[in-house]
Amino acid sequence: MSGLASLPTSLPPSASGVTLSAGTFTDSMRTVWARFRTRKLAYYSFHFLILLYLVAVFAEFLAPYDALRYDLDHPYCPPQLLNFSFSRGLYVHPLELHINPVTFRRIYVERADVAVPVSFFAQSEPYHLCGIIPLQHKFLGVSTSNAPGTFYLLGTDKYGRDILSRTIHGARISLSVGLLGVVITCLLGMTIGGISGYVGGRTDNLIQRGIEIINSFPHVPLWIAVAATLPRDWSPLRIYFAVTLVLSLLTWTSLARVVRGKILVLREEDYATAARLLGASHTRILFRHLLPGFTSHIIVSLTFAIPAMILGETALSFLGLGLRPPIVSWGVMIQDCLDVQAIRYYPWLLVPVVFIVLAVLGFNYVGDALRDAADPYAAQK
Repeated sequence: MSGLASLPTSLPPSASGVTLSAGTFTDSMRTVWARFRTRKLAYYSFHFLILLYLVAVFAEFLAPYDALRYDLDHPYCPPQLLNFSFSRGLYVHPLELHINPVTFRRIYVERADVAVPVSFFAQSEPYHLCGIIPLQHKFLGVSTSNAPGTFYLLGTDKYGRDILSRTIHGARISLSVGLLGVVITCLLGMTIGGISGYVGGRTDNLIQRGIEIINSFPHVPLWIAVAATLPRDWSPLRIYFAVTLVLSLLTWTSLARVVRGKILVLREEDYATAARLLGASHTRILFRHLLPGFTSHIIVSLTFAIPAMILGETALSFLGLGLRPPIVSWGVMIQDCLDVQAIRYYPWLLVPVVFIVLAVLGFNYVGDALRDAADPYAAQK
């Protein structure tokens, strides 16, 4: 009792609790953002990623066609050039399919005498944006009231499905896998890593040995083995969540170790000790006082985890062990690239690969810049 009586009636600023934690967190994030903006490549990559996610959200409106629409009269149709003239406006020349009678190769001939008008907010078949809002217009396309004609800016696949439309729709699945997986990774990593660092002792030793066992397995073969156990008769939605869960269960360990290391240092600080003496619960100390102290480092770790999950989904779907048709994702789309001859004659099938590379590079640039911006010693170097 004498020890408690000697405590000051007013806590020092470092132990002021929630108010200081919120203010410190806000100031820290402003400082990180100011440093981040000086990295131009990362800053532009950040806006590019926002654009990608906006495209994924409004996929039904931005895609010229439905992702499952097929045109068997135009398989492997090459990309068409969008033209403009003051008299006609935007238009494309339709392509006609001809079969070489000797080699049986498909040859598309452009009809220069015919112009298919293309317009913004063109009338289309009725659809629902995000499955909720009923619409009947596309951002760019051929109006349904016009004469039929081909309009494939990035070509088609073997079933005559528009590559551009499928790439836009596939962005929703591939990019959301990364976000949803990061949420699960964040919950597991922060909770398990926080408990490991805060409790210590045998609990810490047991958790760290378990993390080492998980990290000892090669991730790609383990992903394949777990994904191969998924029932083939599952619905696409169940497969989607199952693949996301599999990716998350194998990527939380690095975040847990980062959290554990920070907690080991911060749990001995004066404000943590003061909170314990005032009777704060261990849960409150951990989640309201300690974890907010290095939120920026957690954000950096999660930024690097998103591209890893995108590549994991792409690899599983490419091998036919992850997402499967009729789900449309970038990994499902590049299954057509298994045929080397198809890539040789129809290189536009690699369009989803370009977007995968750009998205992963964008996340890596942003993560690298955030790591430097969150380093308090970076400005002194």
